[in-house]
Amino acid sequence: MRQTFINTLLELAEEDSRILLLTGDLGYNVLEPFIDRYPERFYNVGVAEQNMIGMTTGLAEAGYIPFVYSIATFATLRPYEFIRNGPVLHQLPVRIIGVGGGFEYGHAGVTHHGLEDIGVMRIQPGITVIAPADYEQARTALLSTWNMSGPVYYRLGKDNKTTVPSLNGRFQLGRVQYIHEGDDALILTMGSVASEVAEAVKTLANHNVSCSALVVASLNPAPREDLEGIMARFKLVFTVEAHYVVGGLGSLVSEIVAEHGLHCRVVRCGVKGVTSAISGSQAYMRNEHQLSHAMLTQTVLSERRRSDNG
Repeated sequence: MRQTFINTLLELAEEDSRILLLTGDLGYNVLEPFIDRYPERFYNVGVAEQNMIGMTTGLAEAGYIPFVYSIATFATLRPYEFIRNGPVLHQLPVRIIGVGGGFEYGHAGVTHHGLEDIGVMRIQPGITVIAPADYEQARTALLSTWNMSGPVYYRLGKDNKTTVPSLNGRFQLGRVQYIHEGDDALILTMGSVASEVAEAVKTLANHNVSCSALVVASLNPAPREDLEGIMARFKLVFTVEAHYVVGGLGSLVSEIVAEHGLHCRVVRCGVKGVTSAISGSQAYMRNEHQLSHAMLTQTVLSERRRSDNG
């Protein structure tokens, strides 16, 4: 998604001179096309994320639309108070790009695992939060939200090859997108782990389990009406996210179920505790936390048996 982001940003920058790009000493082999074309509109502020958000707050106040690029943990956690006190409270058009949510930087260890970014960002009512499922949806989301009046957080993956079947780049702020329809269970997902969900749905069909699967890329504003109406049709709902089960999609869905008295059981699939010091590839880490398509298939089958026996 990050390569699609920079290509799309170049297109937008050609049309709007207000667009700037800042990085915290990251993005090598990704940001160069923008740097080469618009060197006067690019700033590398070094490993100083708080200062970077402070700069963008001032730039946005001055009429620019600054895009901030960093790894998800560094983009959201280090400068969190600055995000709150600057772009959010003043409703300024700062665009925060958090790359590599979940375990996409799995080999770099626990400090680089982006497992709480959606949770901390979506509790701020004044910021739009978007987690595209693939690079095609990332482009659509960027094109439809880049010129909003308030701040936006984009959680982008590194993969610029994998697409989620049937998604076809669809995105609408505050809405969900179906990628499969079925009657036995509902699976809701966000971000690049949606590709694992799509594979699991195919495997489950071979076990005669028909699932509806939806991408929830808009976390704030949340698609509350869509989710309420859809979840009312199911007894068993799964949320799948490369994120802690607290604070992200699983929490959002549980809030809606509780607020509207829906009669469904929610099974939250995500990271359930502090991650160990063991690191590895994204595929390895997803499997360790039951987020691979094989593990998701087993979870759905197990929970279906539990419901049938209950």
